Amino acid sequence: MRSTDRVLAPRRQLLRGSAGVLTIAGVTALLGSQGAALAQKRNANAGQDVGLLNAAIALEHEGIAAYTIAAGSGLLQPAVVKIGVTFRGHHQRHRDELIRAVTALGGKPAAAHSDAEYAKALNAATLKNQTDVLRLALRLERGAANAYLGLIPSLSTAHQHQLAARMAGDEAFHAAILGNALGEPIPADGLMFGA
Repeated sequence: MRSTDRVLAPRRQLLRGSAGVLTIAGVTALLGSQGAALAQKRNANAGQDVGLLNAAIALEHEGIAAYTIAAGSGLLQPAVVKIGVTFRGHHQRHRDELIRAVTALGGKPAAAHSDAEYAKALNAATLKNQTDVLRLALRLERGAANAYLGLIPSLSTAHQHQLAARMAGDEAFHAAILGNALGEPIPADGLMFGA
């Protein structure tokens, strides 16, 4: 007997409706009373997930704009611009994955603002040198890592949990690179994100 036959045989027995075994009609009747409640819960979860994922999209729009503004600021060395552009690419990938997730849930993805609006919100006019830019980027990356870690338990599906966790990992990686560039010491204690 093949392994698939061993798995399918008990299921076939169940569906045949032999004595003492639930029939399809019995299962349908059992679940029918709960079906409306399950559908309502699924819709509520989808609505909540769309809201949470759109908040993440908004963070990604901000990150993309911050790296775009920084790259064009004239304050960064060419090697630092190259790293920032790479990080921006990561944020664009995050945004695209989040947009796919929102669309799959039937939601409308959050729209980006103009770079000028982001520059004002980030107080970009106060940035005077490369260190200022790196400190801003580090603050944003740490905030994004913590935000994604906070999202995980609130999202409904394992796929969404994994997506948020992967993005948190990218943000933590960015923060580590930026902290190193700023000469920050390695934290003495672990569990530095998500608290």
